Amino acid sequence: MFRLLRTLFLVIFAFIAGMLFERGGSRDVCENGGGLWIEDICVGPEFTND
Repeated sequence: MFRLLRTLFLVIFAFIAGMLFERGGSRDVCENGGGLWIEDICVGPEFTND
């Protein structure tokens, strides 16, 4: 029973770590493309007031 719980915990941890890693990558792509990152949403350069 302990192995099952440990495996479940590790899968959940890996999923959360992957989501956080991907969110950081999305932010970098947005900023490198000229977008503006506002509250977890990428606003394209055509909508910014620069």
